[in-house]
Amino acid sequence: MNTFFDLNIQVQPEHIDSLGHVNNVVYVAWMQQVAEAHIEALGLGLKQYQELKHAMVAVEHQVQYRKAAFEGEELILRTWLYDINALYSYRQYAFYRPQDQTLLFTGQTKWACIEIATGRPKRMSPTFTQAYQPISAEINPMDFSTI
Repeated sequence: MNTFFDLNIQVQPEHIDSLGHVNNVVYVAWMQQVAEAHIEALGLGLKQYQELKHAMVAVEHQVQYRKAAFEGEELILRTWLYDINALYSYRQYAFYRPQDQTLLFTGQTKWACIEIATGRPKRMSPTFTQAYQPISAEINPMDFSTI
């Protein structure tokens, strides 16, 4: 699958901080949540990680908070893979509020393949490299106009 993946969510009361908007650490949790949903859709969830004895773990995040989100709002969490090599995959994110067509957040994560038993780096198996295909160059993942 060489396209993006969307997860629709609604902002809950527990996402809100003392300033009345979504807390910044919630966005990072959403990065994890949408990445996990994406790999499940690709057929490489926790069960498969355990069977293969290796997994992907986050080693670096870059984030940009653009606009605030508020309780009750419907959001689209979008993610896609944009690069891969033997040890790393690179994933990007865009969180969007369709109500007013606002891009709230962008980010990226560098994921490393590790052997679960030791935590040491491991080359990705063909199962991983076949599933973790970068997004097609013809697709603009930042185009939310078709939703």
